[in-house]
Amino acid sequence: MPTPAASITPDASSDPHIPAPAPSEPGHTRPDGARRDPWLLATALFTAYAVISVGRYRHLGQRSWDLGIFEQVIRSYAHLQAPIADLKGPGFNILGDHFSPVTALLAPLYRVFPSPVTLLVAQAALFALSVVPVTRAAARLLGRQRGLAIGVAYGLSWGLQQAVDFDFHEICFAVPLIAFSLEALLARRWRAALLWAVPLVLVKEDLGFTLTAIALVVAWRARQDSPRAYRYAIGVAVLGVVALAVTLLVVIPGFNSAGTYDYWDKVSESGGGGPFDGLDTKLRTLAWLLIPTTGLLALRSPILLVALPTVGWRFVSSYAQYWGTDWHYNAVLMPVVTLALVDALVAGRHSTRAWLRSYVRHVPAAVAAAALALTTSLPLSALAESEIYRKPARVSAIERLLAEVPDGASVEANIAPISRLTSRCRVFWVSNARGVEPDFIALDNSRKRYRDVEAYARTLHPDARYTTKGTAYGVVLLERRTAG
Repeated sequence: MPTPAASITPDASSDPHIPAPAPSEPGHTRPDGARRDPWLLATALFTAYAVISVGRYRHLGQRSWDLGIFEQVIRSYAHLQAPIADLKGPGFNILGDHFSPVTALLAPLYRVFPSPVTLLVAQAALFALSVVPVTRAAARLLGRQRGLAIGVAYGLSWGLQQAVDFDFHEICFAVPLIAFSLEALLARRWRAALLWAVPLVLVKEDLGFTLTAIALVVAWRARQDSPRAYRYAIGVAVLGVVALAVTLLVVIPGFNSAGTYDYWDKVSESGGGGPFDGLDTKLRTLAWLLIPTTGLLALRSPILLVALPTVGWRFVSSYAQYWGTDWHYNAVLMPVVTLALVDALVAGRHSTRAWLRSYVRHVPAAVAAAALALTTSLPLSALAESEIYRKPARVSAIERLLAEVPDGASVEANIAPISRLTSRCRVFWVSNARGVEPDFIALDNSRKRYRDVEAYARTLHPDARYTTKGTAYGVVLLERRTAG
């Protein structure tokens, strides 16, 4: 990103509110090891994230259709086509679902390595990259050891681990953007903070509000010493709101066949209590966000306000999966709460209250220890299990069965077979082919959901005839027979 102009980047050493730098901060010679620390930690975490994510794929452990949808979209971009996700419906343009054109950045890589593993490894790299600005900011402001402790706590945070374990999602681009933006904010590099945040509007539509929140925090902090940066920040805050409105009211409906934004109903169709629906789950999620990750100290920093838009839209919705700690929904909050903690630690160590100064000294080690302890029950704990490094015989048998589907064929499938087909076939979600009679139907029936798979196929396509081509460990492959 462009470096900020000197005219809006005040010297932190001249600000009476900024504490004197520790030996590893600007103004002192930093050892080479200190410069390498964030990158070494990120490399180690990238390896761990990739092993877990690819390991789940190798075990056919996908929990949703998201990986298949994103592969269809990125495959379309890689072939210079409109971003069609047939899993959402035949010919469905994904820009009518969520506004995430940023995923096109993976198209060149996917063109060279056309596999869902490419997406998973890229996601691991992006999450790991976000560790660099978080660790670097913490080390600059708190010293090398405490900075490393914060970096470990962030890299092992439950929100990142759950996102790594959940297939692929576009928010993997937002996490490093937010981390780099807030690092620049803490360094009082206002223009860089804004420039890192602006691309959030290309990641997902709701992140326009996050951009606005970051810009308002920049405006608040720059208001006295840099009127120019203050004006820029207000302009960017307005941009975030405008981008949100345009994408929700114009762009997405324009690509959506129904002419609307499909997720309004997850707010409007509340269970009756509105924000009080699932209040116990929401309060537990807030506790997870603030206690093990920050020891509640993040509440002392205005940077925590950047988390409010994401927490807000999730908690007013009627969709219970938004409220909890599973899946990928909390990943974008991890750099926010962690760097809010760093900000609070900087202010707290100069407090007139002795108990607070003592608490501040011990929090970095405490949050790192908490992250390590929690990891024993989180996805990265699988690194210690030999099974994650092996492909089960069951999976190999299922892959051999699905390999009988020729390249370019159309297939209707449920979750398990999807990830083995989307790189080379046109794949529809089961019961959502909408009049298309696919060449094959591939169903995971390991839980005996369908008593008679061929009879179920007739209910899906009454005018076509499907017969069983093969089975493997509960996965059934049906082929359409032509007349005569």
